[in-house]
Amino acid sequence: MVLNRILGMLSRDMAIDLGTANTLVYVKGKGIVLNEPSVVAITTRKGKCQVLAVGDEAKLMVGRTPGNIQAIRPLKDGVIADFDVAQEMIRHFIAKIHNRKGFAAPQIIICVPTGATAVERRAIQEAAESAGGRRVFLIEEPMAAAIGAGLPVTEPTGSMVVDIGGGTTEIAVLSLGGIVTSSSIRVGGDRLDDAIVHYIRRTHNLLIGETTAERIKKTIGAAQTTAESDSVKMFIKGRCLRDGVPKEIEITQTQICEALSDVVRIIVEGVKALLERTEPELASDIVERGIMLTGGGAMLSNLDLVLHEATGVPIHISENPLNCVVMGTGRALEEMKILNTVLI
Repeated sequence: MVLNRILGMLSRDMAIDLGTANTLVYVKGKGIVLNEPSVVAITTRKGKCQVLAVGDEAKLMVGRTPGNIQAIRPLKDGVIADFDVAQEMIRHFIAKIHNRKGFAAPQIIICVPTGATAVERRAIQEAAESAGGRRVFLIEEPMAAAIGAGLPVTEPTGSMVVDIGGGTTEIAVLSLGGIVTSSSIRVGGDRLDDAIVHYIRRTHNLLIGETTAERIKKTIGAAQTTAESDSVKMFIKGRCLRDGVPKEIEITQTQICEALSDVVRIIVEGVKALLERTEPELASDIVERGIMLTGGGAMLSNLDLVLHEATGVPIHISENPLNCVVMGTGRALEEMKILNTVLI
């Protein structure tokens, strides 16, 4: 009995939100213990790839590496694009949390997009097992987001969640512990960043990096303009495409809203399309309870107003949208016997 208790302490079962942009880890009994970018810096020496840095340290290298070093993101659109690098990243995060070599393999719950194929789901599961997981369970992202946002997913009532992550937007209607209907759009925060990069290049002949684009999105990004949008401004730096020298320009929120309009429209159309496929009884519940927004994209200014105007349904933003998925996955870990039906 003593040995089992010690092994339980050492195993530290965990829930992982393996996101395209960030990876968050929840440890049973402790809460969120890690939140770092899903970035790995690798170098090639004598024909062999070696990991130089993972997470925060690797993110600082993006756009600043010499020819023999690559700062890459092993996940694309919410699924694994580079299996070996993703495995190394997961292994690094597990080791960092345990901070010791002789720990018992943890039990892991990891979330996946609803649109992930069987092959993609298996790749995520195998990566976690190869990285040291004893048993690996999967949970769909919108279910985890809904649980994390406090929606009554196990009750006989309809709940709708829109989780806008880095690589995908997960839209789902849930009831009685299951997903009734869902849609996974491979559009998210990364596409918003790309839209800003392309807009600045097209309208100002200025080339900026993804880090700068992300900063612009967070600082003055908006889904809809207001009377004050023209006066909301910021200075950005990049490389002028005309003469190749560094340059600084001023941009407004109105311009960034224009840059993001196409991506925002795709998200809005995805929400409307799912509502059209929702059964009448569930739709009536959603009209009464509203739609819950989670994920980093939920923090885009005025997105809730745009969705409300398009659907006529009340829109709510979760209290902590960035952590909803990992908190929901963590709750499934803590209450596995109760929430066993939400695992896949």
